[in-house]
Amino acid sequence: MEAVGSCLTNKYSEGLPGKRYYGGNEYIDELETLCQQRALAAFHVDGKNWGVNVQPLSGSPANFEVYTAILKPHDRLMGLDLPHGGHLSHGFMTPKRRVSGTSIYFESMPYRLDESTGLVDYDMLEKTAILFRPKLIIAGASAYPRDFDYPRMRKIADAVGAFLMMDMAHISGLVAASVVADPFEYCDIVTTTTHKSLRGPRGGMIFFKKDPVLGVDLESAINNAVFPGLQGGPHNHTIGGLAVCLKHAQSPEFKAYQNKVVSNCGALANRLIELGYKLVSGGSDNHLVLVDLRPLGIDGARAEKILDLASITLNKNSVPGDKSALVPGGIRIGSPAMTTRGFTEKEFAAVADFIHEGVQITLEAKRLVSGSKLQDFMKFVASPDFSLMDKVSDLRRRVEALTIQFPIPGI
Repeated sequence: MEAVGSCLTNKYSEGLPGKRYYGGNEYIDELETLCQQRALAAFHVDGKNWGVNVQPLSGSPANFEVYTAILKPHDRLMGLDLPHGGHLSHGFMTPKRRVSGTSIYFESMPYRLDESTGLVDYDMLEKTAILFRPKLIIAGASAYPRDFDYPRMRKIADAVGAFLMMDMAHISGLVAASVVADPFEYCDIVTTTTHKSLRGPRGGMIFFKKDPVLGVDLESAINNAVFPGLQGGPHNHTIGGLAVCLKHAQSPEFKAYQNKVVSNCGALANRLIELGYKLVSGGSDNHLVLVDLRPLGIDGARAEKILDLASITLNKNSVPGDKSALVPGGIRIGSPAMTTRGFTEKEFAAVADFIHEGVQITLEAKRLVSGSKLQDFMKFVASPDFSLMDKVSDLRRRVEALTIQFPIPGI
């Protein structure tokens, strides 16, 4: 946070170290080169075989820079479908609208989860890829509680002559600490944000193999797509903050933290299962759980609202089979932030109990609302007539009594 708030914000530096458009960049060059070195070290990759661009402004721009580098307009790609845990930037579209810019400029075909298991359906991915013949297959997700089968995805990509890219935005901290599988062993390109489980500033990175892949020099193609293709001057203060973050990511403390992220998430998942909740895929291998609320007869939007009022911030989230992203059937809960604040498995079990209490209040509130629409519910809970506000306030008081014992970084 100190680096991001520093004088590094004041310098324009289009181009790469040693190849800038402007003069006066000797210290910026030193900083960016250091950041690149630390990025490769943090993810245990050899600089002879891999390069990295640390200038992307965030995750979605990083992904679009990759697409610009290796695809022509209307080339085909496949990513995990958004309602099944994927990300908008992996090509999401509906029957009526090409929602993501990725689906506007490229032709996208999603792969999905097996709804009976909650796991990626690799057999269907393989069959579809053989028919669709994508030029790029994207691994990675924004709401998938399990690891990816990289060897299987590599085999599928090779069979159809596609690049394989991993967007590890949500799990990059876990990857750096080697507590989940390593995408660098199997992928051609790896992208990430830097502000999620990695705990850095809000930015992005693109890692790429240095040897040509499918006849493409990824290094020059990706660097040119970042600048001058899609960006101007990099945010040097963010790169400064990222360099600090990536040094910390190599420390024993960081590895211990990431192990706690996974064990805390496991404790949360186990307690929710004890309380009778259905989790997509039945549990979690990483930092998040995805709870399917549909068996209870409520949705994530209503639960999110009540929990918000009780000082519990999580988010509504689609679960496999959902029809609406605005009134989805689930909630997504992550463990990194509260683990950073010092929560242990004991507190995460208590969090599950708090969430359960909030869900029960949501069910009661839904029964009291006269209309069936989400806006009727929202209007009711915001009105002075909301008869359950005492229950919500009591929950909030206990939530805050627990959390106030744990400091927030930077405050």
